[in-house]
Amino acid sequence: MQFKIKRDVLLKSLAIAHNIIERKNTLPILSNVLLKVQNKKLIVVATDLDLVYFEEISNFNAVKDGSTTTSATVLYDILRKLPSNLDVEFNLQDENKLNISAENSKFNLLCLPVDNFPNFMEDFKGNGIILHREKLLNLLNKTRISMSNDETRHYLNGIYVHLTESNKKSYLTGVATDSHRLSSSSIPLEKIQDFKSFILPKKAVFQLCNLLQDSKENVLLNSGDSKIQFKIGNSRIISKIIDGKFPDYKKVVPQSNNKTLTVNAKDLIHSIERVITVSIDRKEGVKIALKKDQIQLFVNSTSSGDGRETLKANYNSDDLTVGFNSRYLLDIASEIENEKLTMNLSDSISPVLIQDDSDKQSYFVIMPMKI
Repeated sequence: MQFKIKRDVLLKSLAIAHNIIERKNTLPILSNVLLKVQNKKLIVVATDLDLVYFEEISNFNAVKDGSTTTSATVLYDILRKLPSNLDVEFNLQDENKLNISAENSKFNLLCLPVDNFPNFMEDFKGNGIILHREKLLNLLNKTRISMSNDETRHYLNGIYVHLTESNKKSYLTGVATDSHRLSSSSIPLEKIQDFKSFILPKKAVFQLCNLLQDSKENVLLNSGDSKIQFKIGNSRIISKIIDGKFPDYKKVVPQSNNKTLTVNAKDLIHSIERVITVSIDRKEGVKIALKKDQIQLFVNSTSSGDGRETLKANYNSDDLTVGFNSRYLLDIASEIENEKLTMNLSDSISPVLIQDDSDKQSYFVIMPMKI
């Protein structure tokens, strides 16, 4: 195997491959990235067995076909530290040694046989669904903030992707919850037959977001029996789906909260960030006192003091004081597209519904906390 490629072209692929690979592996081959030159294409593959990343690169100079696997982390670090836009030449000396040269730099990397690398051919039936890149990225960003880290409830450690209907229109909807907060976001779709709902694992969500961020192509979504594939241009991510039943989330979405607070989203973010400065570990809750034309934010830390701030707002009911996890509230407020954030409340202990007037297909639910 021999080829020449611009450093920046390969580095872009290696950045994602490097993130997918687990640092500690019982199988050494899983620490490696597969490089394969065939039919004037360079194929880059990385996996942790649950998630696979494929990239086909045609913007390079193929000299000799062949394939090998070498350390993804070492290769990524070498490319990262080389000057931008440099030509890098790869030459497989033998089965165990890959020679890399770029200007004044020369490296010999150890390799493992390609035969040991896992094979992931999956038959994805049907034509799949084409999704708008920006809309899908928006959906993932808005819902991923509520994914759980609780290993005992593994079915919450991802985004539940399913079809919903509203006003005779079909939507692809993503929902995530950690039982303290919930995020839901939907994008319109043409009517689809035989779509199977799935729970996309957290790691796949983050890597898919990275890929979508750097791409301008739309997304082709294909589902198999136990895996899901996202094809974006010449890149593919194939992920196992979480085996489990997502809870009936609609039961926790408040339907009759009649106390409405409207506040400038950016002002709220800045105020929370200022008052929680007194909390050394930033884990203190923020208490919000709601009055007719203002809100007052309080943070009281037992170890370092307290902070308070007053903010203009519109509130349509009796005075109310409610506490929130400040991190959760900041995460939600940061995803609001409209200038104003709308909060629908019932009392100081019931779930609170947060809406975005610029995106009617998204909403958030947050549980108050006792402070």
